[in-house]
Amino acid sequence: MQKFIRLSGVAAPLPMINVDTDMIIPKQFLKTIKRTGLGRNLFDEMRYRADGSEIETFVLNRQAYRHACILVTGDNFGCGSSREHAPWALLDFGIRCIIAPSFADIFYNNCFKNGILPIALPREQVDLLLADAERGANAIVTVDLEKQEITGPDGGVIRFAVDSFRRETLLNGLDDIGLTLQQVAAISRFETNQGLVQPWLAT
Repeated sequence: MQKFIRLSGVAAPLPMINVDTDMIIPKQFLKTIKRTGLGRNLFDEMRYRADGSEIETFVLNRQAYRHACILVTGDNFGCGSSREHAPWALLDFGIRCIIAPSFADIFYNNCFKNGILPIALPREQVDLLLADAERGANAIVTVDLEKQEITGPDGGVIRFAVDSFRRETLLNGLDDIGLTLQQVAAISRFETNQGLVQPWLAT
């Protein structure tokens, strides 16, 4: 998993509440178990017409936000079903940080497991960042996970809190498999000892 230390780039404004996982990646795109290729269909029903042409007014179709790496949005982002394809689609598009007043629990946890930093802030601060994001490609936002700070385009700083364990896993690029691999020596010792104490389990 890619490390998340400091991210600087365009923030896309999506001032919507209750954006559910079916809106993020509709169910017809869940057939794959690959984590790549889903960015094309991120927010599919809001980005495209039935004939496949782009809806020009949708934020990620606007030229200023086609390469956004931060999403600023409304309450209860990621609600609905617990599909892990939702963070996969966001990450594949290039979104590595989502800022909102609140998140659905399962989606929030899945973000950390896939290298995305979800930041929950008071609504007033989110509104300030939405206003910054509305300024387009010239409004660069920087998210520093080490300092736990968001710096706006005018230099204003917003502090944010994040669980210390989750912070460390993102800073070090460790998903569940990576965390397990850190214990390889201990696992090997256990397996060796288990084979001596209960050899019938190895047959």
